[in-house]
Amino acid sequence: MMPRRIKQQTGRFSKVDGIPYELPINSRASPALMAAFTIDAREAAALLPGNEVHPLRLWGNKGVLFITVIDYRDTDIGPYIEFSVAIACTHGKKPAPPLLPLLFQKHYGLGQYVVDLPVSSEISVKGGKGIWGMPKHQANLDFRIADQTISSQYDQDGKLAVRIEIDRPGKAWLPLRASGANYCQFRGMLMKSFIYFHGKFAFRLGKKAAARLTLGDHPRAAPLKRLGIAPKPFFSGFLPESSGVLDDHFESWFLSYPKLPAEQPEGLESVAGLGLSQKWLEPPSAGDRQPTLSPSGLTGEPEDSQPARTGDGPQPVSDDAGVGAHP
Repeated sequence: MMPRRIKQQTGRFSKVDGIPYELPINSRASPALMAAFTIDAREAAALLPGNEVHPLRLWGNKGVLFITVIDYRDTDIGPYIEFSVAIACTHGKKPAPPLLPLLFQKHYGLGQYVVDLPVSSEISVKGGKGIWGMPKHQANLDFRIADQTISSQYDQDGKLAVRIEIDRPGKAWLPLRASGANYCQFRGMLMKSFIYFHGKFAFRLGKKAAARLTLGDHPRAAPLKRLGIAPKPFFSGFLPESSGVLDDHFESWFLSYPKLPAEQPEGLESVAGLGLSQKWLEPPSAGDRQPTLSPSGLTGEPEDSQPARTGDGPQPVSDDAGVGAHP
């Protein structure tokens, strides 16, 4: 359930770090794809900071890697794509038993630890990282809706980082209303933020789930290659149109270690100089990805049926790409 406080703020306005928001901080009409793969939980633990976040275990040593890409199309800060790479996790003084956190989510602090979070626009980086501590950075992204598949690719510095493609899981029929917790590290702290979303959902489980995850040669993909990611997913899903609210309330704790860390954690200096640009980088083209002409605002209809939309105004229509936005 979305907190009553959020509903009571409806229609009010905020300006944080120079970014204007109309409350609640929401998104509308945003397609999203999801896929989940089993991973080596012990290897995943090595990517989690401090001593209070632990990989969720399904059974034995099996953890979960979530890939979620949202084509945010209508938000206060303009359209952009967000490509989330995350490890399912719990929060507490010790690891949780297998599966139980799925039943007792609040007790075990169930959520996902966000390993990497590239986005399309500078303003999304400034807000997402500077306010909520999310590991956002600007990258080359696309979101493509075809007759049989939905896919997204993430390039950085001209190199392929991650590509995800799922088979369309049939008609979106299931009304979904859910919430989630994101854990991130920033400024030497563990940050926890909350999102509430709804939409009609299509999904496949077990052997019927179909997705292909490709890790490229960019250094950002290197930690993922040590996770022992299963070649096939156990879950895939698609929301043709989702709406969500990002809670302006968040929590944080100091990260602690057996001895003082030698390296300075990333801090506010990484966002202080950022502006409010909604301009995107060029679409990804590494590997065998055919570059699109420009970002466009497709919704799963014929790929030449709608005009393009970016933060800088109309652009030529692309042949096969959809794009998005986020609060």
